[in-house]
Amino acid sequence: MDLPEKRGSWKGFERVRPHFAPGGKLEKLFPLFEAMESFVFVPGKTTRSTVHVRDAMDMKRMMSVVVVALLPATVFGMYNIGLQKLTALGQTADVGSCLLQGAWHMLPIIIVSYVAGGFWEVLFAVIRKHEINEGFLVTGILFPLTCPPTLPLWMVAAGATFGVVIGKEVFGGTGMNILNPALTARAFVFFAYPGSISGDKVWTAVDPASDALVDGFSGATPLAIAAASEGPGVTTALAEAGYQFRDMTVGVLPGSMGEGSAIACLLGAILLLVTGVGSWRIMSSMVVGGLVGGALMNAIAGPASAGIMHLPPHWHLVMGGFAFGCVFMATDPVSAAATSVGKLIYGFLIGVLAVLVRAVNPAYPEGVMLAILFLNVFAPLIDHYVVKANIKRRLARV
Repeated sequence: MDLPEKRGSWKGFERVRPHFAPGGKLEKLFPLFEAMESFVFVPGKTTRSTVHVRDAMDMKRMMSVVVVALLPATVFGMYNIGLQKLTALGQTADVGSCLLQGAWHMLPIIIVSYVAGGFWEVLFAVIRKHEINEGFLVTGILFPLTCPPTLPLWMVAAGATFGVVIGKEVFGGTGMNILNPALTARAFVFFAYPGSISGDKVWTAVDPASDALVDGFSGATPLAIAAASEGPGVTTALAEAGYQFRDMTVGVLPGSMGEGSAIACLLGAILLLVTGVGSWRIMSSMVVGGLVGGALMNAIAGPASAGIMHLPPHWHLVMGGFAFGCVFMATDPVSAAATSVGKLIYGFLIGVLAVLVRAVNPAYPEGVMLAILFLNVFAPLIDHYVVKANIKRRLARV
């Protein structure tokens, strides 16, 4: 039953192909045609040389797996936005209503991210006469999920533009970038418009002073409360503010749209690990690094130190964007370390540095973004010394 429909669709592509082929009227738009065709069908080109290793997991399948892995975080984020709004308004917060309200805030940001970034992807592909890569399917959704639901749409477009053009295309496109494009986009908005995405203030629906519905009332995040508190009673201060460890694990608290739920990130991590798309070395070593960093802060903290210095190490794993960054950002195969040992070092240093930035620099209570971008820059150097050490060992055996 499916074969005639598929064959008919294929014939439709074949009929218009001459217009996009060399010499056709729309020759310059061939990358756009090829992208639409390969999105529907498996690419028709295969390698013929025996030196290639053939695998069923091509780039399109890899990117599709990542998008599917992001669905739990996306759907839960949508639900949580609606839950926060309806709860603040005192209205019934059933699942359907929460998802509807969340979609009202989230979908426009996701759509603008895809449209703005996709425009530059197509433009550069047409100018360079190369294929449109599927990598933007992931970048276009990762960036919005790290943003608050009240971020103005023009800032979303500006961030997506910066992430694609400066974070990737200036280096040559997909596979050539040294920085994670989604985090590059967020970093641009973070530093260019700190009042809208500062990291220490989050969106809530209602101003408690007036009970009036507003677009972006600022409330302190758990990380900001921990940084502002003093002494070992940090968990008590968080509890008084309404932040329990269980709630932060589940993700039912105000914050960025899709990075709040550690459980949703864990579900995505399971899929990435089972399919082999995500690196278990990076994920596990980053978790270990976060625990070690937290324990180190506890060890050097004094009675008058900031509360975040006394924060139990395992709390760091569920606060802010640590889990989201660990599963989806640090594991970017292009900007991360490539060697097996290098991945362990890379992930561990991200975990330690993220906690260090959180605890030592109160201006940036969310240190995961800066830690990943910093280690993106040093990933090639890590791989260089790992390979160099391996060559030295092999020469010694010879």
